[in-house]
Amino acid sequence: MANLQIVPAGKNVEAQYVEMKVPLYSYGCEKKVKKALSHRRGIHSVHVDYKMQKVTVWGICNKDDVLATIRKKRREARFWEQAEPEAAEGKVEDEMAVAKASRLAAAKGHRLRLSWKKLFPL
Repeated sequence: MANLQIVPAGKNVEAQYVEMKVPLYSYGCEKKVKKALSHRRGIHSVHVDYKMQKVTVWGICNKDDVLATIRKKRREARFWEQAEPEAAEGKVEDEMAVAKASRLAAAKGHRLRLSWKKLFPL
């Protein structure tokens, strides 16, 4: 009885899926994340996909509270946002073009500077 969550009767509360991208470095990390989430109230199941670095939680829970719980174990955790691959490729190409243009502008403005490491960081 102590593990039951009290839900107001006036609201229609349904279980929801929460998908997060979590960096997992070993199977020990996977176990740590599963254990941390399985002890929370209202969570029915936790699925960890090690290859995709994805954690899926199903239950009656607040998304932000679930993310906060995972961030206690893995600080780089964030919500899963699947963008279309075509849009992602175009975005990467745009970022590379902007970076190249900014480097060229920096090189033209600082011709006398001897420190190339500051102009072209890796």
